[in-house]
Amino acid sequence: MNAYSDLQNQNLHLLSVAPMLDWTDRHFRYLVRLISRRTRLYTEMVVDQSILLGQRPKLLDFNPEEHPVALQLGGSVPEKLAEAAKIGEQWGYDEINLNLGCPSERVQGGGFGACLMLSPDLVAECMAAMRQAVRVPVTAKHRLGVDEVEDYRYVAHFIEKLAGVGIEVFIIHARKAYLRGLSPAENRTVPPLRYEWVYQLKQDFPHLTIVLNGGVRNLEEAQAHLSHVDGVMLGRAVYEDPFVLEQADSKLFGLPHATTRLEVARAMLQYAEAQLERGIPLWAIARHMLNLFKGQPGGRLWRRWLSERACRRGAGVKVLQEALEQVQAEVESRKSRALV
Repeated sequence: MNAYSDLQNQNLHLLSVAPMLDWTDRHFRYLVRLISRRTRLYTEMVVDQSILLGQRPKLLDFNPEEHPVALQLGGSVPEKLAEAAKIGEQWGYDEINLNLGCPSERVQGGGFGACLMLSPDLVAECMAAMRQAVRVPVTAKHRLGVDEVEDYRYVAHFIEKLAGVGIEVFIIHARKAYLRGLSPAENRTVPPLRYEWVYQLKQDFPHLTIVLNGGVRNLEEAQAHLSHVDGVMLGRAVYEDPFVLEQADSKLFGLPHATTRLEVARAMLQYAEAQLERGIPLWAIARHMLNLFKGQPGGRLWRRWLSERACRRGAGVKVLQEALEQVQAEVESRKSRALV
């Protein structure tokens, strides 16, 4: 067991937000960073070939405020992954992570993601090449098993194999993956969670950093897991309500940073104004803000207002201003009714 309170200033992976396809782009990461200064952020998975041949600014650009931020790569060819990792380091990312957990058919078709867990020698070769190409940490994000391969000894051997080429940080989704028969969404809920396996991996590999991922809904649950592992990664819970991280800095990192939903909304309004000037459509930003007032007075009105107006062609920052005014009016109205 590790006392996370003693490590809060040293453990860079104490708390993080999972890479989520179509969700954890630079605009959502900026929103999260306004709420927590220390929570580690991850990009969506970016395929190595896309970086080598595609529009790198579009794929890799991020805001300086996002640090610490990690680039997650997808791929299975050592040389390509090494080159993509090198470019990611040059772009300023603090960590390069390899996706070994995505079970989607499209990812399988590319020969990477969760299916790579069935080829530990190839994974070790890939990660060794990445590690040799960069100075920043190279980390792995994987499952507990794949299809019929669901054996503690197998995943322990998998970790031992990667540790042998110098990998020190393992982010473990505490479920196995089904490559056939389940959708990616079902793969996040149907296979049973085996937190005890992740706890045991930390006991068996005390010198490694073991981060638990999967099914964690709030900071209280994260703190309970941190009695057994080095870090916790939250996923959809943060997207469904970014303010699940409201007390992360104070409770986990001992920092005084605190903010409110209204303050974040105002900051995002300024951010959106700057992005619009660069040609970014409002919806690219506003779609990540729909849950900003979830469960709060005016929250449904806020969501409906943005959903109906921010997606329109040519929508401007006035949409956010009006939505914010609606929320503030609802809050004041409730206060007045409470005084009657």
